[in-house]
Amino acid sequence: MNKFSLILLITGLLLTACRHKEKKTGTQDRIKPQEKAEVKIEKFLHFPLNIYHIEKDTVQKNETLAKILNSHHISSQEIYRITQEIDSLFDPKKIRAGKIYYMVYPKNSQDTTGKPEAFVYQETAADYTVIYLHDKRDEILEKISKPVIEKKKEISVPIENSLFYDLQIRNISPVLALKLSDIYAWTVDFFHLQPRDKFKAIYFDRYVDTTYLGVGDIKAAVFYHYGDTIYAFRYEFDTLNGRYDYFDEKGKTLRKQFLKSPIKFGRITSRYSLRRYVRLYGRIKPHFGTDFAAPVGTPIYSTADGVVEKVGYTRGNGNYVKIRHNATYSTQYLHMRNFAKGIRPGVRVRQGQVIGYVGMTGFTTGPHVCYRFWKNGKQVDPFKQKLPEAKSLDSTLLENYFRYIEPLKKQLDSLP
Repeated sequence: MNKFSLILLITGLLLTACRHKEKKTGTQDRIKPQEKAEVKIEKFLHFPLNIYHIEKDTVQKNETLAKILNSHHISSQEIYRITQEIDSLFDPKKIRAGKIYYMVYPKNSQDTTGKPEAFVYQETAADYTVIYLHDKRDEILEKISKPVIEKKKEISVPIENSLFYDLQIRNISPVLALKLSDIYAWTVDFFHLQPRDKFKAIYFDRYVDTTYLGVGDIKAAVFYHYGDTIYAFRYEFDTLNGRYDYFDEKGKTLRKQFLKSPIKFGRITSRYSLRRYVRLYGRIKPHFGTDFAAPVGTPIYSTADGVVEKVGYTRGNGNYVKIRHNATYSTQYLHMRNFAKGIRPGVRVRQGQVIGYVGMTGFTTGPHVCYRFWKNGKQVDPFKQKLPEAKSLDSTLLENYFRYIEPLKKQLDSLP
């Protein structure tokens, strides 16, 4: 091999090595292209705003669905077809003045008539009804609900004026007061709250987007009332059917059952009747009470916790006591010989507490107590009412219940 051939051979080997190095560098060290950033497309419900144009409006007085659609270039024939198809799905009469609705228009559409593709009726802040206006879809109507967000709140409020006012000055919804009064209806006299009373609560406020929907569930609460400390924990004891109630720290329900009789021993001589013949009057006269016969002097008991509303005498009723148990229920006890010591208007009484004694005052033919029962201001037969039951949690649930309420109770107790 001459000198020139040797130079050519070495040059070829060097070129081959360089190409191999370039190839290797290209496969292993190539810079990866940047991944495309996900573009978040704004939406109204499920309508992307890059595809649809949304017009918001309000239902006017005497405006109907047909009038609204007609004003947006939907013909009478199309309106008839739409109303026939949604007949069993949505009642157009539900559309109310003042409610918000939206017209959904497709952008860059070949349709030059300017017709909307959908009508959206906002029923609540979370619930919408979408009616598709073209007959190209299988489903003409769709119900859509926005997710409801719950935010936990903790409060500790001393009662200085009234429950409603003390919440109002703290910018807390008065609905919380209503919910508390439902929970504590049998244990707290909300008509006679004392300045020393106070309560703490753990509850949820509900939102859709940034719109406040109101107070949700009260998870736990404690009321300091008349020197008593009354806990209430919301506990779902039947998860299969979603049944729940409020129980105290011992697992006892806050609902108090009425005693079936205001006396311990005796018998019913006359029941509630709208057509009872009254021998004393010699004619048919409604009897709005239940008579329990017993010897004179037999103790008469309050059938449930409450506040004495009236203590007095009338010619027909004789000596009587009326007790208000909550905003719904009141009871009255007639024909007493005399009242128990300390029984006067405004006094709080407990279930089973003696309030008076059987007598024969007023219009009566024998010693008895006439027991009257009011529900929402109307006298009713107590034995035909579905009254709240006083049941404690089943013993099989208590261990899990105590474990569940332990952190909640600590949380309540730690609130200043």
